[in-house]
Amino acid sequence: MKLRKVLSTLAIIVIGAIALFLAIAMLVYPPEYVYRATVWQDSDAFDWQKFPSHPLNAAPAAYHFDVAPSPRVSELFAQLAGTDDWERFLEENDTQAFIVIQDGKILYENYFNNTRRDSIVTSFSVAKSFDSALIGIAIQEGYIHSVDDPITIYLPELAERDPRFNEITIRHLLLMASGLEYRAFRPLLFNSDDILTSYYPDQRKIALENTHIIDPPGAYYRYNKYHPQLLGMILERTTGMPVTSYLQTRIWDRLGMEYSGSWSIDSKASDFEKMETGINARAIDFAKFGVLFLNGGSWQGNQVIFKAWIDESTRPLFPQNYADYYSDWYALLPGEGHYKYMWYSLVRGGDVYDFAAEGNKGQFIYVSPQANLVIVRSGIEYGIPSEDWFQLFYEFASQF
Repeated sequence: MKLRKVLSTLAIIVIGAIALFLAIAMLVYPPEYVYRATVWQDSDAFDWQKFPSHPLNAAPAAYHFDVAPSPRVSELFAQLAGTDDWERFLEENDTQAFIVIQDGKILYENYFNNTRRDSIVTSFSVAKSFDSALIGIAIQEGYIHSVDDPITIYLPELAERDPRFNEITIRHLLLMASGLEYRAFRPLLFNSDDILTSYYPDQRKIALENTHIIDPPGAYYRYNKYHPQLLGMILERTTGMPVTSYLQTRIWDRLGMEYSGSWSIDSKASDFEKMETGINARAIDFAKFGVLFLNGGSWQGNQVIFKAWIDESTRPLFPQNYADYYSDWYALLPGEGHYKYMWYSLVRGGDVYDFAAEGNKGQFIYVSPQANLVIVRSGIEYGIPSEDWFQLFYEFASQF
């Protein structure tokens, strides 16, 4: 009886402490943010069902790839993965969709884990590659002058807070090399940058007020989710429209996206796209974005994005000191891993390289120009480490 009473008292104390902690948090942060951080916790592949969103409408004229199934796709992937059943491998490793397109034809398309062709899958950080493309189009259309523009031309509030922001350019944001502080996790739950940039209901506010310079721009790569938010504000201020509308009219419609989709927003009150993530669509339409970049920005005879921007966005960046510039993870990638304008690139030698958009939980749009190939993988989880997916895609493109 005494033990039960002690345990009961301890439970009351713990619950009371948690309640007090949450009450204090709600005095500092918006209650909506506290709720998301404590109840939603880690992001998942079904976040698109939680957040409000802006709609992306199916294109007026849908484009359909020709289909030429090839059993060799499964055979080679199975060999490379060390399995006797490629479909089982994909199913067991939390895959939702897997598509292989070569020479403009679908060679393989399959769906797993209760996902079908018309199921919505989410982008996670693949959205950043869309952000980059939209910046390129905005430069092409004259809304933005150059990637070398200081970001304070478009976001003067930053310079008012710290004049050193004048030294950060759009290029630095695209390279993830701004010198801005980004601590994914801090001792207190609610002040970690990763949680703030995921769940705070006013992303403009934290990007303008919670960004702090700790190093000169251009010195090194550091993943930072404030960068796409700042780019999103530059896009909406220069184009005069929501970023979703710009995506709809400049890419979605022009590529003949077959299905409707959405772009998750931070909250209904703020109404700002989650620029770091949250483009929700069908895998086959994500594949069209990959084919657009494979074809140098051209789609059905129309130049949607200047080829010079495609090349500049995806070409490997060779810093003077690779080990100091990049994080250790890049050394795990096949060939030699690099990062440019929110695309990962894998050097094959000389001027030959593959490149990819990659997102949390194993979302990939992998492009191999030397094989004229695009691979799309969406997933509930990685299943295997991201560098292992990159290795599979790289070796497949080498041998197929």
